Amino acid sequence: MNEKTLEIRGLTVCIPTEKGVIRPVNDVSLEVPAGSIVGIVGESGCGKSMTARAVMGLLRYPAKATAGSVSLCGRAITSLPEKERRKLRGAEISMIFQEPMTSLNPVVKVGRQVEEAIRLHMSCSREEAKARTVEIFREVEIPEPENRCGCYPHQLSGGLRQRVMIAMAMVCKPKLLIADEPTTALDVTVEAQILKLLERLRDTGTSVLIISHNLGVIAKVCDYVYVMYAGRIVEQAETNRIFDRPAHPYTRGLFRSVASLREGSGTLETIPGVVPNLLRLPAGCSFSLRCRQCGENCRRIMPDLAETEPGHKVRCFLAGKEGTE
Repeated sequence: MNEKTLEIRGLTVCIPTEKGVIRPVNDVSLEVPAGSIVGIVGESGCGKSMTARAVMGLLRYPAKATAGSVSLCGRAITSLPEKERRKLRGAEISMIFQEPMTSLNPVVKVGRQVEEAIRLHMSCSREEAKARTVEIFREVEIPEPENRCGCYPHQLSGGLRQRVMIAMAMVCKPKLLIADEPTTALDVTVEAQILKLLERLRDTGTSVLIISHNLGVIAKVCDYVYVMYAGRIVEQAETNRIFDRPAHPYTRGLFRSVASLREGSGTLETIPGVVPNLLRLPAGCSFSLRCRQCGENCRRIMPDLAETEPGHKVRCFLAGKEGTE
């Protein structure tokens, strides 16, 4: 697919602090082809959600995008005035945030919140907005949609609140949906239902960018995967390829931490250490402090994101070399 719904090139986000400048997103490039589901995976603090907020134009002061570009369906949106960005949000690009309980207004009925989103972006009467709200609730499989419209967020289960968020995000039929940890705190049955909803949205023409640390979610629905670590993309490939042949030590560590239990070993493997302080990153590869195969070059020089085989890029000096773990 050549047409791209989202294209990010060299995006960098900076946060000035008293101790120096933090770059939670550092020279990130990625794309979401039209009609696809693309995933970003990595530990908490790797820059996944900050990337999404930069795309949406929702960075909180003092965070600021200082370099790079973001294009939506070929249109550059990085430098658009806030008034123009506000028109895009909800109409052409929507986002489902991590915790629907904090994203929904607790003192406004959920039906009214969706109606307000409709009337903000579409020319219609209040009665038409009400009818469309019931319709979209039915589309996302909310039972008894007419009655649920009159509920407050706290009266709904976590799964139903997430469906309301999806309904609100999709009601204006945006070109791109960003889902930030869309199945967090949901049981596996509800998780499967939410993922099916996202796949159905893809089938209707909406491209989806999923942000998650849940490898199972990524494996089930994504066509292509980007792995982030300490603000940078360290590996990217089609989903089947990256799960079958992970090339970066960090990616392999993530997969081993899940596979060890799945294969019945009874032992949970972990990646030693933690994500480094972004104010004190090592001179070379950001993962060098935790990497079992780290060499002298790794400590001194940041490797480029290089293609090891068609469509598979890795930021590692050892990638593609025989005999590496």
